[in-house]
Amino acid sequence: MAPDDPPALAWSTDNCQVARAMAVLGERGTLVVLREVFNGVRRFDDVQRHSGMSRQVLSNRLALLVEHDILRRVPYQVDGGRTRHEYRLTPKGFDLYPVLAAVADWGARYYAGPEGPPVTLAHRDCGAPVHSALVCEDGHRLDDARDVAPRPGPGARPFGSTPVPSGSPQVQDAQA
Repeated sequence: MAPDDPPALAWSTDNCQVARAMAVLGERGTLVVLREVFNGVRRFDDVQRHSGMSRQVLSNRLALLVEHDILRRVPYQVDGGRTRHEYRLTPKGFDLYPVLAAVADWGARYYAGPEGPPVTLAHRDCGAPVHSALVCEDGHRLDDARDVAPRPGPGARPFGSTPVPSGSPQVQDAQA
């Protein structure tokens, strides 16, 4: 920590971006739904079959991801049947891929079965395994959490200041 950085306890976390993101992504199964869509499984019945989720839980997760502009519903018809919808990633959804890759990497390291992980990630062009990594804007690879210093950002407020306005994902989640 630089000498002029205030300690982390000096600023409020009531508008924390991690808490707000987890209000959207933190429900059990949400990243599993995203895993399926990233893998090309886009139709409700297919996502349900691959994920093993109940129809109601899956419906709720998909609605939340659409509401937060992570997925979009796209109509389709098969052989003149009724119009149904598939789910496609938005740019905001595509930006979540590094998060999913990091969770997959961590899960493979700590929770794979004795035979290894059922899915590995590989670079499409060269076939080499893909692993998540933190890199600073100057290109330095960060190997340890101790290599990162939390610093107040532009939205930081002194601890004990005005709370987050109602309607934010964090506040809505806490009230549910």
